[in-house]
Amino acid sequence: MEWAMSLLVNNPHVIKKAQTEIDVHVEKGKLLDESDINKLPYLHCIINETLRLYPAGPLLVTHESSEDCVVGGYNIPGGTMLLVNMWGIQNDPNLWDEPTKFKPERFEGLEGARDGFKFMPFGSGRRGCPGEGLAMRVVPLALGALIQCFDWERVGENLVDMTEGVGLTLPKAQPLEAKCRTRSLALDIVSQV
Repeated sequence: MEWAMSLLVNNPHVIKKAQTEIDVHVEKGKLLDESDINKLPYLHCIINETLRLYPAGPLLVTHESSEDCVVGGYNIPGGTMLLVNMWGIQNDPNLWDEPTKFKPERFEGLEGARDGFKFMPFGSGRRGCPGEGLAMRVVPLALGALIQCFDWERVGENLVDMTEGVGLTLPKAQPLEAKCRTRSLALDIVSQV
């Protein structure tokens, strides 16, 4: 959520596009709910692009090769511990056009698709993250509500610092600070909450 909001605050045109999508597809005067989420593909694009740039787990769970094999031209003996650098794959310029740029539109038309093995923020298969289902239900609701109800902007003129912190997960080095103002379309919604 913090990475997504930081990216949005640094890219106000993306917030406006998401607000327009929500305003068109969610009943006026009603806070979006789970039944609205499937009608908001651009919101999913924002979330996917955030997960591509800043995966919660940049290194996937360790695997062990069960037998000798060749991966990417490298001989891997059986019993070798393997680490998959998902961050490296999802930021590889050979796989992604302008990989360091926040472009949610790159995921348009890929709703529900993983796009091969170049985008796996939750891993894949039996060892995929068990929290993926929960995350992909809760994050769109929370992020969508923040976009629907508030106009967001940076605290100052400078862009939000996107420096990554240290850890097994991918924390921000500096916490997000932003200003928000209730949108006129959402005054009734916010006053009811």
